[in-house]
Amino acid sequence: MPNPETAKQQGLRMPNDENRYEVTAADLPIQCPLPGSSLWNSHPRIYIALDEEGFGKCLYCGAEYVRTDMDSD
Repeated sequence: MPNPETAKQQGLRMPNDENRYEVTAADLPIQCPLPGSSLWNSHPRIYIALDEEGFGKCLYCGAEYVRTDMDSD
């Protein structure tokens, strides 16, 4: 059951407040919405698979995740 007090908490990020997020290896595994987001008004949390180029997209909200610490050849 969701925490009914979440909507009253201060300092939480708005879920899906951006459409593109830059992530690094320290952020793995990637989940959407990101940790620290208010979840009461968002979609269910899912894990985002990144492709070989470090790109992934949320199937619910369309947010894009790009890994910035990969070597480019």
